[in-house]
Amino acid sequence: MTPELGIIEGFFGRPYSWDERADMVRALAPAGYGFYLYAPKADAYLRRRWREPYPAAELKALAAFAQVCRDAGVRFGVGLSPYELFLGFDGSAKDALAAKLDQLAGLGLADLGVFFDDMKGDLPDLAARQIEIVHWIAERAPTARIIACPSYYTDDPVLDRVFGQRPANYLEDLGAGLDPAIQLMWTGEEVCSREFSPGHLAKVAARMRRKPFIWDNYPVNDGPRMSRHLHLRAFTGRPASIAPHIAAHAVNPASQAVLSRIPALTLAESYSLGDHYQYLAAFQRAAQAVLDPDLADGVERTLLLLEDAGLDGITAEQKSRLHARFSAFDHPAAREILAWLDGAFAIGADELQTQ
Repeated sequence: MTPELGIIEGFFGRPYSWDERADMVRALAPAGYGFYLYAPKADAYLRRRWREPYPAAELKALAAFAQVCRDAGVRFGVGLSPYELFLGFDGSAKDALAAKLDQLAGLGLADLGVFFDDMKGDLPDLAARQIEIVHWIAERAPTARIIACPSYYTDDPVLDRVFGQRPANYLEDLGAGLDPAIQLMWTGEEVCSREFSPGHLAKVAARMRRKPFIWDNYPVNDGPRMSRHLHLRAFTGRPASIAPHIAAHAVNPASQAVLSRIPALTLAESYSLGDHYQYLAAFQRAAQAVLDPDLADGVERTLLLLEDAGLDGITAEQKSRLHARFSAFDHPAAREILAWLDGAFAIGADELQTQ
């Protein structure tokens, strides 16, 4: 059994180009990726500047991408993060939100994400405030599937350190108050979970009174630390046995759009093969599908440097050899590796605070 699979472009830093998004949709749709949630942290019109309407040119580009998704048989959606709306859901805020929803509705949304992540959340009535907002939005977007991301989307205590102590019974109260038709996202036991187990997911489903909609933070590599590494290996720790326990499985990809297809293909294979899945063989098949044979071999041979050692763990000589190796290929994935080696994908702490 394979659950509904999709991509959520939800990372910090430089977002994809429209061509990169379109190519990803067309490449992964045949493997079973049936939805794409557009939610890059760099799109301020969905986040800190959500009250402002999209400029005409950007809205046109977004509409064109929505059509690409539909042409590929992929559900198109956006993730709206109305920054700190729950601190003042008054008349002016509702007017601005209604206007933004009207703009987005013109895109023909199949899915609408309402995301409360990356905001201060230490309010005793946080769940009640967010329930009111989500239901208000759902009434004005009746044809879209609503997918909410809680402020505390994992039990990982790092969220409490960064965004304030979560209210007692927050997830339970949110699940009890939300319409059962509304999906709730979950990243697992950690922000970037090493594995998902049926036992953990069953407990979470009981707490939120619905199966979790997985936001999987692999192979994402944003942030000051992770941007120094390429996440290329096949998925592990996502056994096919979790499928009955989840509503859907969304992959947050890496900053490198083409290279991200390699692990994405292995997740589909993991669900398809079940107990017969072998992660190394899956990586090799996916790399061959995304790259040409010689480039796939070169990536496999240098995984220890690209993924494990990273930019801070390789010597100047190793970096020079990697540059020479991948400069020999005229392929977008090779160009992504070269750009990464040159620091083009580096993300600083300031971007995490301002996007």
